[in-house]
Amino acid sequence: MQWWLTLSEIIRNLGLLVGGAIGVYLGWKRVTVANRQAEAQMRQTELTRRDHVAELFNRAVGQLQDEKLEVRLGAIFTLEQICRDFIDLSGPVLQLLTIYLKENRVDYGDAEPPADVREIIRLVRDRGGRET
Repeated sequence: MQWWLTLSEIIRNLGLLVGGAIGVYLGWKRVTVANRQAEAQMRQTELTRRDHVAELFNRAVGQLQDEKLEVRLGAIFTLEQICRDFIDLSGPVLQLLTIYLKENRVDYGDAEPPADVREIIRLVRDRGGRET
């Protein structure tokens, strides 16, 4: 009878071991799937954010020619924020603003340039030094 109890314990322990191994495997599979879903969601979020930034960029570029100083300043500040948030877009933004200044060159004589031009100069000077 003693051998029967020993055999029963061995079978029970093997069953627990197999059940535990199956549980670990299923848990690992669940975590793997959850990680893949999280990575896909992060990629989708980044794409959505980049689309939003592209929209902001295009709108800001169009607003640089607006008659109202406040609109032009808002566009410049938007472009500055894009430079801060997306380092890889800093170069193109600074190039755009530099070309904008060159193409819209005005001789102010002894007078100080308008606030929007001063902000562009500040942005290009401050951010341009960080590019190197």
